[in-house]
Amino acid sequence: MILKSKAAVITGSTSGIGLAIAKALAREGADILLNGFGKPDEIEAIRSGIEAECGVRALYSGADMTKPSEIAAMMEEAEGAFGRIDVVVNNAGIQFVSPVEEFPPEKWDAIIAINLSSAFHTVHAAVPGMKARGFGRIVNVASAHSLVASPFKSAYVAAKHGIAGFTKSVALELATHGITANCISPGYVWTPLVESQIPDTMKARGLTKEQVIEDVLLKAQPTKEFVTVDQVAAIAVFLCSPAATQMTGANLSVDGGWTAQ
Repeated sequence: MILKSKAAVITGSTSGIGLAIAKALAREGADILLNGFGKPDEIEAIRSGIEAECGVRALYSGADMTKPSEIAAMMEEAEGAFGRIDVVVNNAGIQFVSPVEEFPPEKWDAIIAINLSSAFHTVHAAVPGMKARGFGRIVNVASAHSLVASPFKSAYVAAKHGIAGFTKSVALELATHGITANCISPGYVWTPLVESQIPDTMKARGLTKEQVIEDVLLKAQPTKEFVTVDQVAAIAVFLCSPAATQMTGANLSVDGGWTAQ
C-alpha cells in the first residue's frame, strides 16, 4: 500500500469523482478526511463503510468551500487528528450554465470561490507541514475546460484555467521540497454535477436531454463514452505513487481524446 501511514484531505468527496478518489486513497492505506454536502446519515454510512473496508481512519468535515475560515478549520482538524496532511486533493466544484450577459454575479463568485480559491486555501494550510516532513502530493481536479472553452460556462472555464495555472506555479515553488503538484483534467464524467447541468443546457440551447448528451457532452469526446470516476481515481493514486515522483506541474488529460482535436 503506497500511502500506508499517510493522511489525505479530499474536498468535494461525498459523491462522484471525489468519493472515488477518497476510496482509492483509503485502499492504499491513507487515513482520509471527507468533505462535502449531503444527508448526514448517508455521509456517515460512507465514512464508516470506508473505515470498515479499508482499515483506515475516515473523518468528515462539512466545511463550506466558499468560506476560508471553515477551510482553515477543516485543515487544522485533519492535522490535529492525523498528525499530518500528506495528500491534498482539491476536487470540490459547482457548475452553472448561462449566457455571459445573463450570468448572475453571485453564481460567478460562488464558482470562483469553490472551484478555484478553495484550492489556494487548502494548499496554503497544508504546505508548511509538507515542507517540514519533506513529502507532499497536491492533486487538483481540473477539467478539459482547463485547456479549452465551451460557451455559456464562463465562470467554470475561468476557474479551471486558473487551477491549471495555480498548479504550475505551486509545482515550481515546491519542486525542491519533495512535494509535487499536478492536475487531472477529465472530460465529461457521469457524475451528479454533469447530470445537474443538463436542464440548464437544454434551456440555454433549446435541446432535448438526449440531444444534450449526444450533441453537446459526448460530441466533444471522440470515444463517445463518458469517463468513469474510477478512471480518474486511478490517476490520482498514480500521482501519489513513487512512479510519479518526478511528475510535477503536469496537467493530465483523461477526456476521450477531446483536447487532442
